[in-house]
Amino acid sequence: MPLSEYEQRVLEQMERHLSTDDPRLATRLTQRDRPASRYFVAVVGTLAGILALVLGVALGPPLGVALGAAGFVAMFAAVAFAFSKPRRPKGAEQAGPATRSARPARRGVMDVFEERWNRRRGQ
Repeated sequence: MPLSEYEQRVLEQMERHLSTDDPRLATRLTQRDRPASRYFVAVVGTLAGILALVLGVALGPPLGVALGAAGFVAMFAAVAFAFSKPRRPKGAEQAGPATRSARPARRGVMDVFEERWNRRRGQ
C-alpha cells in the first residue's frame, strides 16, 4: 500500500530534521557499506590465507615459502580490513562549522589527565 501525499511530506520532513539535528546518525543510516559485509569479506580472506599457508607448508621450501608468506599477508590484510573504519564516499557531505561548534569537541585521555593535573597544581 503506497503512502499518501501527507505521509510522504511528513516522512520527508522527518528525514530533513534528522539530517540537520544529527548528521552523523543520518549518514550512518544511509550508508551502503554494512558492517556485516565487511566481516564476511574478512572471514573469507582469513580462510583463504589459512588455506594458502597450509598449502605452502605442504608444498615445501621454494614455492611453499612464497605461498605461505602470501597466505599470511592475506590473513593480516583481511583482519585489518575488518577492523578499519569504512571510508566516506567522495560525494558525502561533511558536517559544517555550525554543526561542529554546537557539539563539544571530543577530548582524548591525555587531555583529561592534563586538565586534572593543572587543577591540582592550582593553574
